[in-house]
Amino acid sequence: MTEWWRGSVTYQVYPRSFQDSDGDGIGDLKGITMRLPYLADLGVEAIWLSPIFRSPMADMGYDVSDYTDVDPLFGDLADFDALVSRAHDLGLKVIIDQVISHSSDQHPFFQNSRQSRSADRADWYVWADAQPDGSPPNNWLSVFGGSAWEWDSRRRQYYLHNFLPSQPDFNFHNPAVQDWALDVLRFWLDRGVDGFRLDTVNYYFHDRQLRSNGPLAPKDNLPPVNPYELQDHLFSKSQPENLGWLQRIRALLDGYEGRTTVGEVGDAPWRNVQIMADYTRPGRLHMAYSFDMLGPEFTAAHFRDKIEGFFNGAPDGWPMWAFSNHDVVRHATRWQAQGAADAVAKQACAMLLSFEGSICLYQGEELGQTETDIDFHELTDPPGIRFWPDYKGRDGCRTPMVWDASDQGGFTTGHPWLPIKPPQRARNMAAQAGLAGSVLEFYREMLAYRRATPALRVGRTRFFDLPEPVLAFTRDPGLGCVFNLSAKPVSMTAEADLAGGPQHAAHLGGGRLTLGPNGFCFLRPKDGVLTLKA
Repeated sequence: MTEWWRGSVTYQVYPRSFQDSDGDGIGDLKGITMRLPYLADLGVEAIWLSPIFRSPMADMGYDVSDYTDVDPLFGDLADFDALVSRAHDLGLKVIIDQVISHSSDQHPFFQNSRQSRSADRADWYVWADAQPDGSPPNNWLSVFGGSAWEWDSRRRQYYLHNFLPSQPDFNFHNPAVQDWALDVLRFWLDRGVDGFRLDTVNYYFHDRQLRSNGPLAPKDNLPPVNPYELQDHLFSKSQPENLGWLQRIRALLDGYEGRTTVGEVGDAPWRNVQIMADYTRPGRLHMAYSFDMLGPEFTAAHFRDKIEGFFNGAPDGWPMWAFSNHDVVRHATRWQAQGAADAVAKQACAMLLSFEGSICLYQGEELGQTETDIDFHELTDPPGIRFWPDYKGRDGCRTPMVWDASDQGGFTTGHPWLPIKPPQRARNMAAQAGLAGSVLEFYREMLAYRRATPALRVGRTRFFDLPEPVLAFTRDPGLGCVFNLSAKPVSMTAEADLAGGPQHAAHLGGGRLTLGPNGFCFLRPKDGVLTLKA
């Protein structure tokens, strides 16, 4: 099946934190390979590996110094090949992160580029002269704080970095950079990977004229923790030239059977859905992944707006939805005020796995795992260190996977690179496996239901017009999905029958559907009709 990715469920593995096989406290490829049977049994169809390439680890692998080798922290290419082979034996696809919008400043290409303006790769990165007063070329800001420009005394120019100063941006206006990036992708395709998650996919190109970004009004009339949020990043990313580059990537992938791409889109909320739609039009990316559902919003209107907005903009496009990842507070913590912890975790699972599109689960969410409270001395994440204590960074969602209740959580025999604390140990895998009613067993049940229900994989969506807090829609042909997004009971008129799938706190009888706190259910038409009314 060449379009295996359409409607599939991918499990994101954060390699540093999944399983350590050698006792150094850092997860590795052999450890991941050991745990692949768990993922196959869980019921996902693919795994996504966050970066495993050689790196100084200034940004935990998102600063790559060698794109065609594995960092020794994680193993070597033979370990990677063994992982891919074992995954394929278990029926799992393997998607790997590709961080090609920027490299490490230790990459040989940047070391060459910074030597002089006439070096072999002088224009492989984004360089610009200072303004007459010595200030940066424009007002662009870094996502991680401060100016997006860093002065280099050898070239006596500024270079662009959208993230850390040690992560200089490639110049994709240079065709040679594009050709090199395609060679990187080809290297991993030839090794058998099934696809790529393209990091910061809308950051590849910058405005050639280096025009300054305009302002945004601060929320709540207060300056944000990070001044990056005070700009409308109209010129520093999401440029029109990116579309042609994505077509080149797609042309390469189309030469390999059954491979896929998913691009991480990060832009202003009012532009994000449209960019996702543009990037997944025919001949471009297979899927787009965004942060639209990775925030605090937990309303029917919000989820409906994002799904309808995408498919209205790109009827032939395809999204990938997620509630958690390695960059945001875990959703079990973000939405903890919405109801009892396990009820919210199960409802989030049922809701996400009911959405039209492909789905990505983040490691540990199937345990109802919560955010770890990180102390300052435990931090490793650069923006967390910079903006502490108002922003604690991303370490809290990156702490190791908890396999059992031991001090090291079954993750390592050594000292884990980030702490495993009692609230996280309490939600370990061993305590939930086989336990009726646990969050883990509910994920297994819901994943099996999605796999066995074509409407949930590829059926189109039609929303019911119901007031908050009810999110209700059908997935063609005729499967109703109804969720009470609150901790208070709701009731509505219903002409339907229960479909027999997973449910919670749902009662249907006498033409009324009642959903208890965080209740949900799946419905089938009754006598050919499926109707819900307030």
